[in-house]
Amino acid sequence: MDLDKPPVRHPPRQRPEGCLVVAIRLPVRIVALVLVVPVRMAWDALVVACRFLNDALLRPLGRALLWLGRVLVVLPLVGLWRYVVVPVGNALVRLWTLVLVAPLLWCHRCLLTPVGHALVRLYVRVLTPAVLGLGAALARLARYLVVVPARWLYDWFLAPVGRAVAWGVRGVGRLLALLLAGIGRILYWVTRVLVVLPAQALWRRVLTPAGRVLAVVGREVGDALRHAWRIAGHVSLAVGRFLGTLLRWIFVEPVRRVYRSVLTPVGHLVRDLVLRPAVEAARAAGRTGREALAAARTSVRQARADVRRLLFGESGQSDPVARREPSGRGTRTLDSRTTALTKD
Repeated sequence: MDLDKPPVRHPPRQRPEGCLVVAIRLPVRIVALVLVVPVRMAWDALVVACRFLNDALLRPLGRALLWLGRVLVVLPLVGLWRYVVVPVGNALVRLWTLVLVAPLLWCHRCLLTPVGHALVRLYVRVLTPAVLGLGAALARLARYLVVVPARWLYDWFLAPVGRAVAWGVRGVGRLLALLLAGIGRILYWVTRVLVVLPAQALWRRVLTPAGRVLAVVGREVGDALRHAWRIAGHVSLAVGRFLGTLLRWIFVEPVRRVYRSVLTPVGHLVRDLVLRPAVEAARAAGRTGREALAAARTSVRQARADVRRLLFGESGQSDPVARREPSGRGTRTLDSRTTALTKD
């Protein structure tokens, strides 16, 4: 069972820090904390203000500008493109086709193509043999007048002169190479003695220790700035929470208490004593108005019936019988409490 257990990983051992690192770390961290805390708090305040500005102003303004641009620019351009540019373009394309393209196609088919075929036949049957013969004559003439003299000049004059010049240049090159090699060695030793060795001593004795000290200081400053930024974040968060709590207790809680203790009862009182009676009065007035309108319609209808009766006389139809009550003798009436079922 012990063989199946994973090996225990020990954390890497840290190097012991020298007295210089410990002496630099504490004052650097204190100075960094003092310098970074106001910067972090200002940064957090700027971030909160930017977020509030974005949510409250920039985003609604951007949406309004986007809608305004869509209404004032995009939709007119789309309508212009759809109803003006496209029909005009189609008309111009058709006009171009009828005025220029069709005549050019006709000219190409009926005029240029036959002329071109005739020129090709003329070239193949007449000009090609003449050009071939002339080319052969010119080639022979150029060979005997240019090529043969140029070859003789190269073999008997240019090649020997070139070999002699190349041998001289090769000798001068070797001499210059030996001279430059000697000068280079002298310059190498002079540069080594006067520049390289002092530079090595300066690098080993001065720059390397100074660089190590600066690296330690830079590393400690970076660590101090990171720690100070983290601590400043916690401080800024605590200050923000304190200000939020203070704002809530100074402004939000009194407003909420005033709303609950004063505005809500006053609103309920206004609703019960003013709004509801006003609504009921409005409903009663509406109901009275509807009843008055119904009575007026009934009066108008009766007046029209009386006028029609006066003008045209009585009609021969009998009076309408009530639909809900039968017309028998022993039926229930409004004046009697007995019905046909309870009658003896």
